[in-house]
Amino acid sequence: MRKVIMSASLLALAACGFNGTDSNSQEAEVETAATNDTDNLADEMASRDDASGKETSDDMPDSTQRPVMQAQVVLDRQGFGPGVIDGKMGMSTKNALSGFQEASGLEVTGELDEVTKQKLAQWDNISATRVVTIPDSWSSVSFTPVPDNPAKQAEMDRLGYNSLDEKLAERFHTTVEVLKSLNPGGKPAGAANAGPSPETSSSQSADTSSNAPTKAVFSVGQQIRVPNIGADRIVPGAIENEGWSKTLASLGVGSEQPEAKRIVVSKSEGTLKVYDAQEKLIGLFTVTTGSENDPLPLGDWKVKGVAYNPPFAYDPELFWDVPDDNAKQQLPPGPNGPVGVVWIDLSKEHYGIHGTPEPQTIGRTQSHGCVRLTNWDAARVAGMVSPGTTVLFEA
Repeated sequence: MRKVIMSASLLALAACGFNGTDSNSQEAEVETAATNDTDNLADEMASRDDASGKETSDDMPDSTQRPVMQAQVVLDRQGFGPGVIDGKMGMSTKNALSGFQEASGLEVTGELDEVTKQKLAQWDNISATRVVTIPDSWSSVSFTPVPDNPAKQAEMDRLGYNSLDEKLAERFHTTVEVLKSLNPGGKPAGAANAGPSPETSSSQSADTSSNAPTKAVFSVGQQIRVPNIGADRIVPGAIENEGWSKTLASLGVGSEQPEAKRIVVSKSEGTLKVYDAQEKLIGLFTVTTGSENDPLPLGDWKVKGVAYNPPFAYDPELFWDVPDDNAKQQLPPGPNGPVGVVWIDLSKEHYGIHGTPEPQTIGRTQSHGCVRLTNWDAARVAGMVSPGTTVLFEA
């Protein structure tokens, strides 16, 4: 177990517009007094799996079998990120399966074939979903829709979550739509009187284009069914930066991450692979890389340091798709900032690995040259690297 290290000299990173230092997250402040466990700083919605491997008890069994979601949950826990957990065999899930198969010495098919199912069966005790109660502490969080205009964003204290729904979805590595489907009629699937799913229009997080507050689907104190993500234990003292520890709790990401010796980012495959000192593949995540206008800088680089909850220096001259006469802005930090919750600084000037305000777009859109992951995957990678970790960008 290692402590995350912060670089002493973070540069103004022009290509992705990054410039800043550490900043605590207001949303994460509510995560501290989360559990009654003295050996775990995770929040009260964290997984509580039976260490013996026995099937965990469920006071409210799910009414639906969800084999793909269960596989996604297991892959996510093992460090092979399926991206948004939605119960579908999409691109990110196929990438995660390929990584798991490679690490397990199986034929790499990217499919949930019988051999892979047999290998994953050792985690059959991990259910696809669990039921949690949205904590009362979330009532102290202010949710303000983030405007599209950078000048308006610069006037805000934080680029936080638009709604409780959005915060809840990111906490469980999913979307509001998936949460709604797991809670028909506002009740956990499997509960008595669970009805049809609410309409999409009732969720602010489903459409924030108007930047106007709308009624959230979920509320504090509500019991809901969520994807059963785990690997979320935060060991007291493992993370020196208290604000970052709280951010990890808010993302359902644990402090116990394996140590990366090197990272390989493949432009053609759209993946980031993590290898340990024995050259074993210990993680794979789907990424968004550069575009024709801002290509990924192929070659060998190194990690210089990590910035947690960073602000963002918005410079229109550095973006080909933004008019140069737009004013420069210093944008505040937050999960909905342009680089999300973390920036991993690289020896290639102006380039880094970072999070995103739009997890559903990872692998489907292009970036301004840097490597972008979901906030939860970026946070996990940040826990694996240290200054000097080698990074290869390949075609």
